[in-house]
Amino acid sequence: MKIKVSVGIGLHDENWHNAAIWASEVERLDIDTIWSSETWGFDATSPLAFLASHTNKIHLGTGIMQIGARSPATIAMTALSLASMTNDRFILGLGASGPQVIEGWHGVNFDLPYTRLRETIEIIKLITSGERLRYEGKNIQLPLPNGEGVSLRSSVSKRKIPIYLATLGSRSLKLTGEIADGWLASSFIPESGEIFIDDIKDGAKKAGRDLQEITLCAGGVIEFGDDIESLIQARKPGFAFEISAMGSPKTNYYRNAYNRQGHAELTASVLDLWLNGKRDEAAQLIPDNFVTQSNFLGNNEMITNKIRTFRKAGINNLRVNPAGNTLDERLCTLGRFMDQVQAVNMEVI
Repeated sequence: MKIKVSVGIGLHDENWHNAAIWASEVERLDIDTIWSSETWGFDATSPLAFLASHTNKIHLGTGIMQIGARSPATIAMTALSLASMTNDRFILGLGASGPQVIEGWHGVNFDLPYTRLRETIEIIKLITSGERLRYEGKNIQLPLPNGEGVSLRSSVSKRKIPIYLATLGSRSLKLTGEIADGWLASSFIPESGEIFIDDIKDGAKKAGRDLQEITLCAGGVIEFGDDIESLIQARKPGFAFEISAMGSPKTNYYRNAYNRQGHAELTASVLDLWLNGKRDEAAQLIPDNFVTQSNFLGNNEMITNKIRTFRKAGINNLRVNPAGNTLDERLCTLGRFMDQVQAVNMEVI
C-alpha cells in the first residue's frame, strides 16, 4: 500500500500571498491534497477556489464543509462549481459538526445528525449524477409537499465528485464504509485505530465494497528534533482543548472518540479540571504517549517508525501539519517528511 500525504491550506495570519506560495510549493513536493477547514471564520470553499488558480494537479478538498450550514442542493452546486473550475481536482469533504456550532453559529437545530448526513449525501449524488431531483426522506422531502416547487435537474454537466466523510461514531463510520470515497479521521491514535476502521470495513462489506476502495486519512503534527520532552509538552494543551472545548460538556464527539479508544477516565478528569478553570493542570494530565502516538515527533528514525505505524493501522493518506514559525521552515519540514514517506513506500511489506 502506497501512502500519500495531504496538508492544510497553509493560511497563517490571513496571508493569502503566502498561502498561494504554499500551495504551489506543496504541489511540487507531490502532496496529494490540500484541505480547507470550516469553523466559525472563513468558509471551506472560497479558499479552494483561490488556490485552484495557483495550482495545476494537486487535489483540493473541503475538510470539512458543515452540512447544517447549507441545503444539500447548495452543497451540490458548490461542489459542481469547484469540480468544473479545477478540472475535477475537487474532493467534497463533509461532516455534521456539532450542536455548539450548528445551533450557536448557524441557528439550525442539531437533530438527527446521522439521518441528515445520509440524506444530504444521497441528494448530492442525485444532483451531481444528472438525475431529476425527487427525494422522500425522513428529514428532507424534495420538492416540498403541497407547494409550488417542481422537480428539477441540474443545468450543468454531471460529474463524479469524490465524497469524504468526517465521522467518529460507529453508525456514521459504517455509513462512511457504505457510501463514501474516503474518511477524514480526527482524535485518531493508530495503535487503537481498529476501533474506527473495523466499523468502516463493516459498512463497506454490507455494501459489497472492498475497504481498499476507500481512502483513509489521518495524521498529526510533524516536528523534527532531539529534545522529545519539549516537543511533547508543546502539544499537550491542544489535546486538553480538543477534549474539553471542541464541543459542550454534554456533546463532544472528539472526547467520545478518545473514550472509545479506552481513555474515558482520562478525558473525564481533563474535562473536570478544564471546567474548573485549571487549564494548565488539564494539559499536564495528558500522557506523553498520547502525544507521541498521534503525531510525527522526534528524529528521522522515530518519525519513520510512526509512518509505518499509521500504515499498519490501515491509513493510506497521512493528513499532516508541518511545524515551523515561517513558510520556509514549514516547507523544509514537509520536504524532509516526504523523504521519509518515500523511503517507507519503497519498503516491501
